[in-house]
Amino acid sequence: MSSYDVAVLAGDGIGPEVTNEAFKVVDAAASAFGFSIKKSVLDLGTERWLKTGDIFPDADFNAVKDHQAIFLGAIGDPRAPVGLIEYGIIAKLRFDLDLYINLRPIKLYDERLCPLKGKGPKDIDMLIIRENTEDAYAGMHGFVHKGQPLEVATQTMVYTREGVERAIRYAFEACRARNGKKNVTLIDKANAVRAQDIWTRVFAEVATEYPDITTDHAYIDAACMWMVKNPEWFDVAVTPNLFGDIITDLGAMLQGGMGIAASGNLHPGQVSLFEPIHGSAPKHAGKNVASPVAGIMAGAMMLDFLGEKKASVAIESSVADLLRSGKLKGVGTADHVCSEGGDMVVEEVRAAVAKA
Repeated sequence: MSSYDVAVLAGDGIGPEVTNEAFKVVDAAASAFGFSIKKSVLDLGTERWLKTGDIFPDADFNAVKDHQAIFLGAIGDPRAPVGLIEYGIIAKLRFDLDLYINLRPIKLYDERLCPLKGKGPKDIDMLIIRENTEDAYAGMHGFVHKGQPLEVATQTMVYTREGVERAIRYAFEACRARNGKKNVTLIDKANAVRAQDIWTRVFAEVATEYPDITTDHAYIDAACMWMVKNPEWFDVAVTPNLFGDIITDLGAMLQGGMGIAASGNLHPGQVSLFEPIHGSAPKHAGKNVASPVAGIMAGAMMLDFLGEKKASVAIESSVADLLRSGKLKGVGTADHVCSEGGDMVVEEVRAAVAKA
């Protein structure tokens, strides 16, 4: 029987709640499909920092590197300085593990969840590939005359040919494997951010190697407009880090909100990170009102990455059926969503496997 080592960082706020529900489902799917998940739970987050001053000690980081996947619940707490814990944990994982792909599926399961008039599941099914380790997040920033009237703040956008090409190539490969509309759209702002011309040129070169796939191009402002007006135009899109950070949250709202959207931070063939994208929502922590759907979907993405595709599909299909039926909500309620949501999906997965 296959077994997979997964590091679990439940983190802050609602992170522990949604993580618990996600692994209820992951463990049920593992049992149903004949594999096991060996979890290593790490105490990382704001509570630990407040108690010990530690954010991500080397011993913990080295332990994480030896796993096949990492599951992160949520990070962030108003008791810590803005960005301190997030940068110390999430950014460290992304940069030090070279998780160069941020994978964001945007898929609508029920038209009632979509804020767009007249759009349904057939219209919203896209995959956004966000380059994850360069651009304005590369860490090259600084201040001069800080706090004074003539203060200057700078942050450099950095693009390497290797970083750009591997993200673009991943997008074409993902498009080919997805076998949908067979179209990849480059989203950039090369007309104004001239350094992004490297994206335009590399995209054109890589595209010649994929004659079975058509291509489009949109500047980021136009892409946001078209995503709202005609989301059905998009199949796979690839974009630099900063713009990807923005447009994927727009996409999350099209599929029903932050309570549904999940992401993968990938280095194909190496340890990679999976997480819901809703954040820690500390004001809701411990109230049993958080939706577990995004966490569960992150678990499904993790299983797909580990090679357990049947289990991943079973989880996704079960969540979709429950959302369409109205039994499971994509956003939090005060009734049952977090504590019982995982149980609902577990039952649905088991029932689906029993029927198969």
